[in-house]
Amino acid sequence: MDKVRSKDGTSIAYEKSGQGAPLVLVHGTSADHTRWAPVLPPLASRFTVYAIDRRGRGGSGDTDPYAIEREFEDVVAVVDSIGAPVNLLGHSYGGICALEAAIRSKNLRRLILYEPPVQTGQTDKEIYPSWVLSAMRELLAKGDRDGVVTLFMRQVPRVPVHELEVLRSVPAWQGRVAAAHTIPREMDASNGGYQADLAKFARLTTPTLLLLGGDSPAFLTAATHLLHETLPNNQLVVMPGQQHTAMNTAPELFVREVLDFLTEPA
Repeated sequence: MDKVRSKDGTSIAYEKSGQGAPLVLVHGTSADHTRWAPVLPPLASRFTVYAIDRRGRGGSGDTDPYAIEREFEDVVAVVDSIGAPVNLLGHSYGGICALEAAIRSKNLRRLILYEPPVQTGQTDKEIYPSWVLSAMRELLAKGDRDGVVTLFMRQVPRVPVHELEVLRSVPAWQGRVAAAHTIPREMDASNGGYQADLAKFARLTTPTLLLLGGDSPAFLTAATHLLHETLPNNQLVVMPGQQHTAMNTAPELFVREVLDFLTEPA
């Protein structure tokens, strides 16, 4: 894997593949770069893909104390290390990181956000129930990292049982288990004060695609619609019958929407 140094000196790794215009992928909570495996071949056939391992996972380093702002800087470090204007795609918590990076970098061509859980001021308790965070810490103390990931998937993005079985069946699940310790700190970061600056986002003119599952939980739907109302140059696409993991449950649909947006005339 290739690596860059983030602003605070932390080493951030990414797997580079394919040919074409640059496309940077930022995974969500509990994942690493391998979560993109189901959609990587068709994306790499059209783009040079940079699939990041966010800090604390895979080939990337980590630095204490954790702060969500360092993650924004990590994405900027990768984006700004690439010569040509970059297409940037972020999923879930990685979508927040991508959105904040888009404010901080001038090297962007287009931005894709798949259900970033920005706080809406109405559903915070639904997103991060305190009992879930406590239960995760208990499971970590017992060494049950698989249980931490399962609890998170079922109680936060509300992944239904049949979709959870799909996630468990792919090799990327082991990466999720290895990164289980990073889940509580991300929940803490959101609960501890991060709020999306909507006035700042309203000045982001980068063409943006917002992806939303047609059956996704209410808090993710509300967050996506909030961004749809805020970002001045965006389009919203709803993927029928999908929730938070369309890369696994409907990879062809996901890839089609991404490619349609990235290849449409400017």
